[in-house]
Amino acid sequence: MESTDEAGARRTAVVTGAARGIGAAVAGRLAADGWLVVAVDVCRDLPGVGYRLGTEQELNALAGRWPDSVLPVVADVRDQTALDAAVELACERTGRLHAAVAAAAVMAGGRPLWETTDAEWDALFDIGVRGVANLARAAVPRLLAAPEPRSGRFVALASAAAHYGLWHLAGYNAAKHAVVGLIRGLATDLRGTGVTATAVSPGSTRTPMLQASANLYGLADTDEFAGHQLLERLLEPEEVAAAVCWLCGAEASALTGTVVQADGGFMP
Repeated sequence: MESTDEAGARRTAVVTGAARGIGAAVAGRLAADGWLVVAVDVCRDLPGVGYRLGTEQELNALAGRWPDSVLPVVADVRDQTALDAAVELACERTGRLHAAVAAAAVMAGGRPLWETTDAEWDALFDIGVRGVANLARAAVPRLLAAPEPRSGRFVALASAAAHYGLWHLAGYNAAKHAVVGLIRGLATDLRGTGVTATAVSPGSTRTPMLQASANLYGLADTDEFAGHQLLERLLEPEEVAAAVCWLCGAEASALTGTVVQADGGFMP
C-alpha cells in the first residue's frame, strides 16, 4: 500500500549511497512502507578508496525487489547537477519531495593523520561531507516548496566516529564531525519552517565499509568490533535503517538539529 501525505500525494524520498549497506536498507524499508524512493549511487570505484564500492548490479537488484517503489539512479554525490536531477525525478513522479537521506560515505585511513594521503582526504570529505551538502542544496528548496504546515525531513548518516576519536582514522573522524556540524547548522537555517534536519550515528554495522575498516586494522573478522558495543554484537543495516526511516516520518516532528546515536552502546 502506498504511503501518502495529508494532500494524498505519495511520500517520496531521495536516498544516496543506496546500492548496498545502510543506504540500501533505508531505501528498502521506505519502499516497504509504501514510499517512492529515488535510489542514488555512484556505482564505481573511486580514487582514495581502497576497497570496492557498490555496483550498478546491486543498485538494480534493489530496484528489482521493489519495481513499483524504487527508481535507480547512477550518480555521483560530488556532482551537484546530478543530485539536482535526482531530486527533480522524484518530484516529477509525485509532485512533492518529503525526505532526503544522505547515506553516501567512504572509509579511508589505517595510518596516523600525518601519513594520510591527499586522495584519501579528498575522498572522505568530497563524498562524506560535500556529498551531504550537495544533497541538501538540491533537496531543501523542494522540501520548503511544500505548502504549510510543512513536514519535510533531511537526514544524514554520521557515525560513532563523529563523537569519539578512533585510532588511525583521524580523517574519517573529522569528516563525520563535519556532518554533525553541517546538520546542526542546517537545522538552524530551517528554524520555524517545519522542515527538520537530523543525523544518525551508527556503531559498528555489518556492511562492506566495516569490512574495509577491519582490513585497515588487519583484523581477521569484523565480529572483533562487537566488543566495543554494549550490545556485544554487530548491528545489522536494517536496525540502523529503522532509526533513519523513523526520522523521515511524522512521528519525529520534535527532533531537529540533533543526532540519534543508533550505535549499540558504542564505547571507544
